[in-house]
Amino acid sequence: MICSCRQLRRGAVTAAALGVLVVPAGTGPVLASPAPAPAAATVQPSPSPTTSDDGFRALTPEVKRQVDEAVLRVMREADVPGVTVGLWTPDKGTHVRSFGVADKATGQEMSPDLSLRIGSETKTFTVTALLKLVDEGRLGLDDTIGEYVDGVPNGDETTLRQLAGMRSGLFNYTEDQDFFKALTSDPERSFTPRQLLDYAFKHPVLFQPGEKFSYSNTNLILLGLVVEQVARQPLQEYIGRTVLEPAGMERTLLPTNAAFPSPHAQGYTDQTADGKIADTAGWNPSWAWAAGAMISTLEDLRVWAPTVATGVLPDGEILISPATQQQRLDTRASSIPGAGYGLGIFDVGGWLGHNGSLPGYESLTVYLPSARATMVVLLNTDVDHDGSEPSTLFGDAITKIVSPEHVFDLPAQPAGR
Repeated sequence: MICSCRQLRRGAVTAAALGVLVVPAGTGPVLASPAPAPAAATVQPSPSPTTSDDGFRALTPEVKRQVDEAVLRVMREADVPGVTVGLWTPDKGTHVRSFGVADKATGQEMSPDLSLRIGSETKTFTVTALLKLVDEGRLGLDDTIGEYVDGVPNGDETTLRQLAGMRSGLFNYTEDQDFFKALTSDPERSFTPRQLLDYAFKHPVLFQPGEKFSYSNTNLILLGLVVEQVARQPLQEYIGRTVLEPAGMERTLLPTNAAFPSPHAQGYTDQTADGKIADTAGWNPSWAWAAGAMISTLEDLRVWAPTVATGVLPDGEILISPATQQQRLDTRASSIPGAGYGLGIFDVGGWLGHNGSLPGYESLTVYLPSARATMVVLLNTDVDHDGSEPSTLFGDAITKIVSPEHVFDLPAQPAGR
């Protein structure tokens, strides 16, 4: 996801087909976003007494079989090369499976240990870093961005809270046609945060700060700069020291170049200058930076889902204070039907978390508090199927089986985004 986020769907993509992140994504002609699953979404679980008051079914052999069949169905329909799915609960079982291939050229199988790019899920880490600084009393959510970064349209009126909640009104740089041309003409080039902001600031604001919701990767680039200025260290170092290390997420990182840890899956996209499918593993994610450049693994994201949703680390220590966490989870209606958005986190059918999408990769990491259930989906393509992001199709199909009262069902975006 080139961090262009097709309206709460994709996560980090571009304009001309690059879309948005899961519930947060408001992109335009860039990468697309998540939506409801077609045929796969029609899969209905057979009546079962294993569904409890928390709305999540026990992961019995039969339920696991239904999940696997649904995943394979979506793979066939959406032509997904490879996908890994993980479901975890404290008392109803665990289910982790990989399907398909990680590399179409060599036939290497997809597996749970591979690293993949996670696109707009990066936003959850950048906002967490911001909230850490709030808890330390080093900044306030109602500070204006103009106090930290010069030249921002309406900078003296736009708060950090509005940026994190996608209510700034700033144009999404990944929807700019010049940005799309620059990215697709040389996918290995490096972009600076200021260059990304320049693409956004040449456009008029879409509305006055706080007036409504509009997913914009521009917001997170600004918040990344704020974190660096206040923390007085590079964003990747601050996130690593204050978020990743305490959580024990040793294989998650915010890269500073195109380097990709091994083993990793190859990624396949049609977000190219000529529209042909390309392998994107070597593309430089600098264009997504604080909005969508991070890399992770299934196991690390299993840890992250409950951590970001509760503010509590795996060892029981507090990562974000309860008062600040409550502000993060103050989700409000977004432009996507059925999806609420808080501060860098969404709520879809009761599932809290984020999705991500950038050229070649998509991801979905969510947590259902009522059942203390975690779901992670990682795949190596971002090519839409009938206007829907494949990650959303998987999320929809799986949750219709395991949590029929809590379905992850984001609608497809209109072609024009």
